[in-house]
Amino acid sequence: MAFKKLDLIEPVLKALSAEGYTTPTPIQAQSIPLILEKRDLLGCAQTGTGKTAAFAIPILQLLYQNKKEERGPRAIKVLILTPTRELAIQIDESFAAYGKFTGLTHTVIFGGVSQLNQTNILRRGVDILVATPGRLLDLISQGFIDLRQLNIFVLDEADRMLDMGFIHDVKRIITKLPAKRQTLFFSATMPPEIQKLANVLLTNPAKVEVTPASSTVDAIEQSLYYVDKKDKPQLLLHLLRDPAIVTALVFTRTKHGADKVVKFLHHAVITAAAIHGNKSQNARQTALSNFKAGKTRVLVATDIAARGIDIDELSHVINYELPDVPETYVHRIGRTGRAGNTGIAISFCDGEERIELRDIQKLIGKQIPVVAGHPFPLSPSVFQSAPTAAPGKQPQKRGRSFGAAGGNNNRRFSGQRQGNR
Repeated sequence: MAFKKLDLIEPVLKALSAEGYTTPTPIQAQSIPLILEKRDLLGCAQTGTGKTAAFAIPILQLLYQNKKEERGPRAIKVLILTPTRELAIQIDESFAAYGKFTGLTHTVIFGGVSQLNQTNILRRGVDILVATPGRLLDLISQGFIDLRQLNIFVLDEADRMLDMGFIHDVKRIITKLPAKRQTLFFSATMPPEIQKLANVLLTNPAKVEVTPASSTVDAIEQSLYYVDKKDKPQLLLHLLRDPAIVTALVFTRTKHGADKVVKFLHHAVITAAAIHGNKSQNARQTALSNFKAGKTRVLVATDIAARGIDIDELSHVINYELPDVPETYVHRIGRTGRAGNTGIAISFCDGEERIELRDIQKLIGKQIPVVAGHPFPLSPSVFQSAPTAAPGKQPQKRGRSFGAAGGNNNRRFSGQRQGNR
């Protein structure tokens, strides 16, 4: 099916053609007609399926078709709520790309930067607002944002909102929305609290489900390296000596670990940059832009970026440390193999990460193939039996250190706000 068969208006089709888009992904093909019918929508789709375009394209068309009926200053007609700054920026960029010929206005707001430029734009009026929860609530309380004329509300990455501790902020925002609206709800997974939230928000919704989060994208080639944690830096360097790895996105659990990896790679004369919660927004955007442009070979990120980085044709993702939450593994490796492309996901696993490995392989329903012939092997016998907890107790998870550098880092747990990421 081509986009032309989805009854899209000429300004949108022209923009899609300029972006080189001709054929919709499955979630786009299913969602666009339903949203154009002004139905509430429950979308269950993992990262990399083309979800942003699935809601941005029909939203732009609906607003454009109603634009001639409007009188007076612009009021916010669409609110897209998303958990991270990086994802908010990229959603706003998508609206800019797909809506370049519609004359509709949009902006993005998030914390960590001065609000002055954001409030100046809001005073002039915008049709579409992309926001993170904290800054949105702050500007609402200051009187800069009025949602009374809102027509469409999009809650994106709902399960990530829960993981990052934003669910109470989301519930506060919902109380400020008009009762009569179209609601689009997207989540990669549907834990009970998220399902309950969807039931409250949505009215007789259509449901679209594409590639459940428990199964990783088939196009991604996964591999596992057993390695002692002190040898991880050298194993990473060994892999990066392969010229086939033109660029790589490397995931660590902590910002301290990310900075250590970057320092090590710089010492090895490999261009690298870190992106995490301690970096200023300008630094994060510069690092991401340089990586996308090929000026930086390696981008090292914490899980703040697991769903917020959208890079065309990224070939390699490396899990330097396994994530604590198994679903995060799916979101991490989903940075590659996007929109039908192939990709490679490499994971390191040390002797303290056997619980995480077990949980990940249980979630994805398969054993990740082990690479045995590398220079820094760790005996697979270490992983033969995962530790078990006493009845009624959870296994104790220990702090971790970066390679040989030492220094414990506190673990995070699902549901805790990740202000340090």
